[in-house]
Amino acid sequence: MSDLFILAAEPSADLHGAHLIDALHSLAPHQSIAGVLGPRMREKNVQCCYQMEELQVMGFTDVIAALPRLFRLFRQIRQTILELNPRTVVCIDYPGFNIRLEQSLRKKGYRGRLIHYICPTVWAWGKKRIPVMAKNLDLLLTLFPFEKDCFAYTSLPVQYVGHPLVKKTDQHLPNAHFHERYHLNPTKKILALFPGSRQTEIERNFPLQIAAAKEMLAKTPDQQIAVSLSHPQFRAHLARCGFPIIEPEHNYDLMRHAHLALATSGTVTLELALFQTPTVAQFAIRPFDVFLAQKIFRINLPHYVIVNILMRKTVFPELFGPHLTLESLLHSAKILWNDEHARQICKEGCHQMKELLGNTDASHEAARAILYRS
Repeated sequence: MSDLFILAAEPSADLHGAHLIDALHSLAPHQSIAGVLGPRMREKNVQCCYQMEELQVMGFTDVIAALPRLFRLFRQIRQTILELNPRTVVCIDYPGFNIRLEQSLRKKGYRGRLIHYICPTVWAWGKKRIPVMAKNLDLLLTLFPFEKDCFAYTSLPVQYVGHPLVKKTDQHLPNAHFHERYHLNPTKKILALFPGSRQTEIERNFPLQIAAAKEMLAKTPDQQIAVSLSHPQFRAHLARCGFPIIEPEHNYDLMRHAHLALATSGTVTLELALFQTPTVAQFAIRPFDVFLAQKIFRINLPHYVIVNILMRKTVFPELFGPHLTLESLLHSAKILWNDEHARQICKEGCHQMKELLGNTDASHEAARAILYRS
């Protein structure tokens, strides 16, 4: 029997998982940990049973095409867990896969503790997941304070642990040679592009981002463009644009120095808000995916970017699906670039969001709950 099995299947889960492993090791150095791991987690002293990249897909149509492979991996991962028989299984986010895995493990006789770290968006859609989670889980750890209310009528223990990125961004030490390293002019304002952390995200969002940036550059002489690199595998693709490519380890410096960011919606928008960087968030999706989301899955929210959801108002302009065009992106970008009043309102919203999240060491709190909460 091993002590702990952790499953992460997305870049954001890999980030949370790496911090969680560090906290677990600090509290219980002799815990044996295995799992489905991303690149950050694989750098830790843990056993990698599967690489998370094997599970990565996005968009409804992409998921359909990948179903045979996902079903095969599902059975393999389940069997591995049953054979290892860990005392605790921690599934990080990725609810479409993980909730089914948790349910299947129970049906197959697993009697260890099942903990889900990062609540699925049951407050937006998929409310039928709530009773399933309550039946199979021993503990749910949430990153946002309002999520606990969704489970108030169930017996499932839910603990808000805070968000790990609050501490991470607070502890970031600026690189004094950032501008020099990337040949950026310290007297010019930076328009930062964050095209995404997956191939399909980049392919769908980066062309619009770069087109908008080039048009703004042509009309704004005090501007320069820099492009965030989320993973080295995307360097060659992004480098074709001809603008400085910022290495992953310096992305927080880019956020800190950026006058404005154009960002593909995801965890990066939360990080940008924690740095109080005015941002236009966007997400390009296929028309068929829009149809499925709106007509079949009934996803119709006032906001889709987590910063706006938390604050229940528009802090970052958000452009999704048919609302995302070059014209709409330029319109929102120019307002946040030029209008100081709009910029201050945006920054104040970011500050309020950070106060709402608090300053708890989320990874440490999650590790304590995993190790010691019964």
